[in-house]
Amino acid sequence: MVSAGALMALEGQAVRALREAPGLAERPGGTATRRRGQGHEIREIRPFAEGDEPRHIDAAATARSGNPQVRSFHEDREYSLMLIADFRRPMLWGTKGRLRSVAAAETLVLAGWKAVLAGGAVGVVALTDAGPLVQAPRPRHRGMAQVAGCLARAHEGALAHRGEVRPLAPDLARAARQVPRGAGIMLATGLDAAGEGLEAVLAALRARGPLRLLLVEDAFETGPPARALPFAAQAGTAWARFSALPAVRAARAGRLAFPGQEVRRLFSSGGGS
Repeated sequence: MVSAGALMALEGQAVRALREAPGLAERPGGTATRRRGQGHEIREIRPFAEGDEPRHIDAAATARSGNPQVRSFHEDREYSLMLIADFRRPMLWGTKGRLRSVAAAETLVLAGWKAVLAGGAVGVVALTDAGPLVQAPRPRHRGMAQVAGCLARAHEGALAHRGEVRPLAPDLARAARQVPRGAGIMLATGLDAAGEGLEAVLAALRARGPLRLLLVEDAFETGPPARALPFAAQAGTAWARFSALPAVRAARAGRLAFPGQEVRRLFSSGGGS
């Protein structure tokens, strides 16, 4: 299950990961940032790209190369990352290892620890069938304690809730309004019962900041049995084969990956692509 103590204990794993890959926090999408101001130390001169400031074009380098060249600078940054955890009923199951919801919480918190250890602030929105719980971004260990506590309370309430399943898209739209502009976003979900307008909502999230989408998948989705299995239908018990499910999940991940929206498949039994 999801407990605040267990989530706080993931700090050690984050420390080890950062030691093994010291440049991780500087990679695009590694840790979300909000710029505080333009620095003065030149980092590199590179070809001009869409979105660059024309006033940073280097005239001498442009004359030498024959193509526009731009100066980029080391910048002061304030790290900010908003975690979004889907704890609705479709996430509260698992056939091997962890529940999908537990895998989502642990992976999100590990990313949060990395951001905090890099000097950032981390917040969370937990989506449940009783409604979302929100914790605004805060820095340091106190911020992570608030994130861990929010996730633990939300998960406990989600397991106890017996109401209808809320569609994902409307609550994601509400979550988007909680994200500070320029902050990074990490959303862990199975995209079940998405409701209408999911593409527009994901676009709204990307408009707030770079989006990393973790598609949480159970072992049944990545390696289902070959034989036909029973399932509950409106008319009673029905039978079906699910052997095509892995290809469907892989194709879904491919469709969702494009600039500004990084996609990763998160396997609840451990690991990911």
